[in-house]
Formats: sequence, structure tokens, C-alpha cells
Amino acid sequence: MAPSQRYSSLSLSLSSLSSLITHLKTGLFIRKCLVLLAFVGSSSGALLSYGSLEYDAAMQWDHVVDLNEDFRLHWTIINQDITFELQVRTLGYVGFGFSKDGKIAGADMAVGWVEGGHTFFQDRYVDLKGSPEPHIDPSQDYILIKGYENSTHTLLRFRRKLDTCDHDHDMIINNNTMRVMFMYNDEDPPRGLVTPGPLPNPEEAWRTHKSVLLLQKSPLYLPHYEPSARVLELRNQEVELPYGDDSLLWCKLFKLDKLDKKHHIVKYEPIFDSSWSYHYLQQITLYECPSIGSEIEKLSRDVGHMCMGASSLPLGCNAIVASWTRGSEGFVFPSEVGYPIESQHAKYFLMETHYSNLQATFEPYQMRRMTDSSGLKIVFTQDLRPHDAGVLSIGMDPNWRHIIPPGQKRVVSLGQCLEDCTGAAFPSQGINIFAVMMRSHQIGKEIKLRQIRQTEELFPIAYDNNVDANYQDFRRLAHPVRSLPGDRLVAECIYDSSSRKAITLGGLTMKEETCTVLTLYYPRQKRLTTCHSLPSLPTVLHSLGIEQLATNSNPVVISSPPQLAGMTLETRLLSYDWENQFGKFQEATLHGTFKPICSGAHNEVVPISEHFLGYNKNITKTYKEPRRCKPKRLFVTETIPQLELPVLRDTESNHIGEGSVRSSRSSFIETLALSGSESSSSRHRLAFFGLHVISMLSLVPLWLAS
Repeated sequence: MAPSQRYSSLSLSLSSLSSLITHLKTGLFIRKCLVLLAFVGSSSGALLSYGSLEYDAAMQWDHVVDLNEDFRLHWTIINQDITFELQVRTLGYVGFGFSKDGKIAGADMAVGWVEGGHTFFQDRYVDLKGSPEPHIDPSQDYILIKGYENSTHTLLRFRRKLDTCDHDHDMIINNNTMRVMFMYNDEDPPRGLVTPGPLPNPEEAWRTHKSVLLLQKSPLYLPHYEPSARVLELRNQEVELPYGDDSLLWCKLFKLDKLDKKHHIVKYEPIFDSSWSYHYLQQITLYECPSIGSEIEKLSRDVGHMCMGASSLPLGCNAIVASWTRGSEGFVFPSEVGYPIESQHAKYFLMETHYSNLQATFEPYQMRRMTDSSGLKIVFTQDLRPHDAGVLSIGMDPNWRHIIPPGQKRVVSLGQCLEDCTGAAFPSQGINIFAVMMRSHQIGKEIKLRQIRQTEELFPIAYDNNVDANYQDFRRLAHPVRSLPGDRLVAECIYDSSSRKAITLGGLTMKEETCTVLTLYYPRQKRLTTCHSLPSLPTVLHSLGIEQLATNSNPVVISSPPQLAGMTLETRLLSYDWENQFGKFQEATLHGTFKPICSGAHNEVVPISEHFLGYNKNITKTYKEPRRCKPKRLFVTETIPQLELPVLRDTESNHIGEGSVRSSRSSFIETLALSGSESSSSRHRLAFFGLHVISMLSLVPLWLAS
């Protein structure tokens, strides 16, 4: 039945209710009928145009990423819906979805293929046993928009809610680092009488997962309005790479060319020297250094040397300019912000590079000496943006007092930026945080940047409940967050140490742990660039059941309580009964005093924090996560949905090749892959539409009377 015929039939059915309509206001009746017609029409797959609002809009992609050389992923977000398009070099079936940890077990998947001009598509999931073939999800929450194939590729376009409310088998798409799972094969499933047969060779179809920030929008191209852009390449010089799983921290100074006026850095990205560089490079941080005479001038001519981080060098390089971490492709500043550089204020940059090979399978390449000359590419311009950007580091200072016990599923650490420090440094109007990078090493699982104003905890500035040590990128916030003088900022990190049999201490290497959140903000201030904390020594001793240490002992020896007297502090750390005493340790570290560490651009200490102990805030008001999912109700009691999401159609610019064989828009039955027959799907489409009409007509008297 044509759409016009369907609408006519519905109009006739509604006219039989004229006795009721005469008692209603004409304007209200017309408005409600239009909504009713719109809902029924959209449910049956018809395109809808209402007044000047056009719902048949062309697709515009906000993001694109190549998961491998054969699998390209497009996506865009409209309101609470996300639309994906898969372009895959195969004529068989294709699978795409998400996993919490990158493993197949528990993965949330969508699987589809094109055969004989018909598209088959299913919402699926993998059971917790990790069976290679995903099962069909009882709740079909992925909606197929279109699918087709040409001589080489298969294309599938579909959408779903960010939160489908099917928490049994669907993952919520949010600010977390998403492990994207994908699979494809050259064969289609065999055709069955009712449902398709099993997927051919599902074990071989799975590919290695890729971590992606799906809600992140950060283009890596330089806008066309930057005609004065210049490029500065800062490279190491043949650094000998560490052997095995050892770590190496390398520091190299660079002297800037003379700049006659202020410039803005607008973009930076990594430079990989060789194919093996990617396996070793973990982190590159660029610091701005003050001019302090002949010593730094001499060091700038050196090839670099081993170091224990920038803070270990007496150069006062404490203002972060740029920071790259493994997995990132770089950072592009928003059009209104740039990082300022002027040679008369800072003539030197210090580049700190962390090398560590965490992949044991790469060790055979170490039969010969390998060197690396990787670095950073900086793009800067004399066309200044409205605001100067700064970088503020918040978190736990890398130190042995940051103790993470072994064998625990959840260990919480807090790095606190004290209100006294923000009050002394922030401008009166506050700072605007527009991007953050949340860092931990190998056992970090969750990171949150909390904001406390007086005794009220505000909504977190940023959070990630699914951290990936190999993908920790700067993420731009949807809107800048204002932080005022006197706010307390807390980096909260949660670790899973259940796989470790010995304690993990805080530090810079990948075998140690960190809890750091780098914030990009404007307007820039130089009084506070590092705002860290550490558990105080009394807190550490109390958490280990130690009352007092012996004076002038080397190594450090415990003097009381009597049962621990004579034991070294190191022995106590190694022999502590973490299994039974972890609760007491965690309570002491979370609620004990801490030492604030607040310093400025030249590593000068903010005076307020030099002889001061911090305490936890007494929070009287906390934020609550909004409830987004409601229990599913029967169709007859559901309200009419708002028509916010456009009906999408393909455009020529989105084609994967010429001569594409298109399938028709998939029906409800085809989406469930119960039939690939055009005549069958047409009958089901008509029947499904009829059910909608009957159900809606049964509601008309009550609804129109409301």
C-alpha cells in the first residue's frame, strides 16, 4: 500500500470519531492528529516533511577512523542517537561493536551482510564464555538504515541510542574510552528456511580491537585560515632504546629561533622515526624553560641524556607546552585559543621522552642495537587567537608514598589541588578548562576530575570509567568548565591490582603508577602549573600500623609498636597483610592528612603550600547521576515520541564506489533477519503498519480528550 493510501485509510478511520471531535477545540485536535499521523507514518518507514522542517536530511559525518586497512568507520551524533557507517573491503558478513576490556567475551555487537540485493542485520552479543559467534540479542536496539555492496566493498549504515537501556547485552556509549570490536569474513551465512545459518569461520573473522573516544570531536587538520602557520620539528638524536621491558626517560633541550613577536601554537602531533618507534614510545612532554644563563645554553647543544623527569633537572622547566601519550594522533587547539610562545620570555624547550616496550613479542628485534629519533611537530602562527592557553597538572605527585597494595580489585587514590593554591593563583574570574588528559599506567581502570566549591561537589569536569593505558589522549570538553579561585580540584584514580603479587609505588616509569589529569585552560596564568599532593608521612605510617620510626637510622627502622620494633620500613611494606588489612589501609589513606605540592612555571613553590597539611573536605552536597532509563512499558501506554531525529538518506559523496547495488530500505522483519524475501517483507510491513493503526485508534478517544 502506498503512503498516500495509508494516510487516506487512517483519515477515514478517524472521521468515524466525529461525535467526539465536535466537543474538542479545533486547534488542539488538528495539532494532535498531525502528531498522530507523523508517528504512524514514521513507524512504517515513510518519509515525513512537516511544514518547513525537513526530516529527509543528507548524512553528514563528524568522525572517521580506519580500524585497519580494510575497515573504515564513520559516525555522527544527533541528540541521544549515534549513527554509524561501516565501509568494509569484503562481500561477506561484517560485525561491529564494543567490549569493556577489548576481549571477545561479553562484547556488544551488530552483524550484517548483503545478499541478492537484500540487507540482513541483527543486534547481537557474545556470551561471557567468549563463544566466537555472537548470539542474537532478544532486544533489537540497533536500527538498520541501509546496506549495499559493490564489486569489492560492503556498506552498512545503522543507528542506536547512546544508552539503549538494554544493560544486559548493550554497552552505554559515553565519555569512556570505548574498545571498538570488529570482524568480517568473505562469506555470507547460508540461507535458511526461516533464519540464516551460522556465521562462517567466526574465529577467523575477529580482528584486534581499537580504542576510540566516540564522543570526542577533535579534527587533526589545520584550518584553511592559517596562512602564516609555521612548523617546528623537535627530534631526539639516535637515542639507544632500552632492552626488554626496561624503561628509559630521556631529556633533550632545544633553543628556539628568535621570534620578533608573540606567536600561538595551534597544533602538535608525534613524529615517529621508524617502524619500531611506536612500540617503545609511551609519552612525550614538552616544557617551557626560563633563560638562566650559560649552563642551559650549553645543554641545548647536547644530544640529550638520561633523566628522572624534567623536575629532576635544576633548570626550572615546569610549564607544560604540549603532551603526547601513546595512542594519540596529536591535538588541535580550538579556533579561539592558542598556546603562547615568545623567545624573549622563554628561549628554550625541554622535551622529556618516556621509552618502554610493553610487548614481549617485539623482543626478537632487539638482537641488534636500535636507536630512535622521534619527537614532536609543532605548528604555530603569528595570527593570534583571542585567548592564551595554559596547562595545569592535577594529581598525585610521583613518589613512593603513593602506595597501591597488591591483589585488590579496587584501590582508590586521590591527588588534591588545594583551594588555598587555586585561591592564590587563579584570576578573579577563574579559568575555563576546555580539554583534559587523564593519565595512569598499566593498572589504572577509572579516572575522574572532581570539582568541589566550598562544601558542594559539582558535576565532574571529566571522567573515564574504562581507562586504556595505551590510549590516553587529550579530550576536548563539550563546553569549557569554569573553575574559580578557592575551588578544590581532585584527581581520583581507581586501580585494579588483582593481577599483582607485590606493591606498586608511584613513579614515572611504566612499572610504577601515576594519577594525573592535565587540564588545558584559558586565560593562562603562571603562578600555578603543578597542583599535586602526597599522603603525609604520618598518614603513610598510620596506614601501615607504624607508630614511630627510629631516628638517624639507615635503612629506616621502625621503633614502635613493640611487635614491629627493629623491622625496616621496606620489610613492613613487603610483608604487610594486604589481604586482611587492606580496608584499614584504604581508610587511613583516604581520610588522613596530605602534603600539598603547588608550584609555578619556573618551579617556584606557591608559599601557601610550603608548610601546610591538607585535610579532606566535609562535603555536604553531592551531585547525583541523572536517571536516563525507565522501565519499558507496553505500547498502548507509551507517549508519542518527539520527532527530533531526521530520517536519513544516502548521498553520492558517501558511496564506496561506482556501480553500487543498493538494497531497499530494510523493513522491520528484514532488520531481524527473519526473511530476505521482498514479497514476504512487504506483507510483514503492511501487517506491522496495521497493528500500529489499530493500537493508535484504540487510544484516540482517551488521548484526544486529554
